[in-house]
Amino acid sequence: MADGVPAAAEAGLTLVTGGARSGKSAFAQEEAHRLGAGRVSFIATAQALDEEMQERIALHRAQRPREWQTLEEPLNLSAALRQARHEVVLLDCLALWVSNLLLRQPEPVERVEALIPYLEELLDARREIGKHLLVVSNEVGMGIVPENPLARRYRDLLGFANARLAREAAAVYLMVAGLPLRLK
Repeated sequence: MADGVPAAAEAGLTLVTGGARSGKSAFAQEEAHRLGAGRVSFIATAQALDEEMQERIALHRAQRPREWQTLEEPLNLSAALRQARHEVVLLDCLALWVSNLLLRQPEPVERVEALIPYLEELLDARREIGKHLLVVSNEVGMGIVPENPLARRYRDLLGFANARLAREAAAVYLMVAGLPLRLK
């Protein structure tokens, strides 16, 4: 174990959470690169549904090393995890995945009870393949209660997902102003 993060050979789960633009992705990429000695599989959950998201996706692609395997999968994370070629896998991000499930048609995932099987499937896949998984997620429940029901459902679903992964994780980091605060 180096710097409190399990070595890739030890396999495990690391959760990196925080607010928007707090440095989550950059920190997770550095950790993944270090743990995987440059050999990393990257699972991207973003969907280019509008021009702004296309620009964000392009920026994230440009920031990743070219030699990393990239798997773009907005919904089926366990399948993407099983396709990963490397021992270190970076999933960016859980918050978009939860949003994708919440907005999925014709069967949106709107309740915590409906989200649980998806989370457990992801965690089961990680255990089965024995790779180190770093997960980036947003922390959205620290502000005011959202005015509309969809935003409240999203906040609740993501809060539950973050807590579930944090319980299983060997390490959990909260990014604040670009600095990692180790919580676990």
